[in-house]
Amino acid sequence: MSWVQRPSDRAAVVGAIDPDANAAGTLATGWIDMSKFSMLLAVIMAGDLGAGATVDAKFRQAKDAAGTGAKDIVGKAITQLTQAGTDKSNKQSLINLTGDELDVNGGFAFVSLSFTTAVATSDGGAVVLGFDPRYGAASDNDAASVTEIVA
Repeated sequence: MSWVQRPSDRAAVVGAIDPDANAAGTLATGWIDMSKFSMLLAVIMAGDLGAGATVDAKFRQAKDAAGTGAKDIVGKAITQLTQAGTDKSNKQSLINLTGDELDVNGGFAFVSLSFTTAVATSDGGAVVLGFDPRYGAASDNDAASVTEIVA
């Protein structure tokens, strides 16, 4: 019998911001070790936005899992979603990231997704997927919040 690669062998849930009614403020995933994956994909989900609300999301990088030296990754932020603008509620945005976009010469190897809601409480969340693991199945590196993989 031949082995068939499943999507969960190539992609892992490595970070999440729970879909919820988020008060104005910033939430972030834990720090993701980029040495385990070739690339990441952040899926940002803005649900029902409050009156005048805005949603921003961006990738940040750090030197370790504690967030040492954290800084933004240039060009890895969505265009702000706004309830007052043309975006309105219930939209999604995607951010792609490859390992070579990090400041590796500066010692940066960890990534976090930052999700900011401003002005009014709004529904929203995000998931970060790690693709093409360097070793083993991607699901070997799933976040602790992943409870089940159905083959």
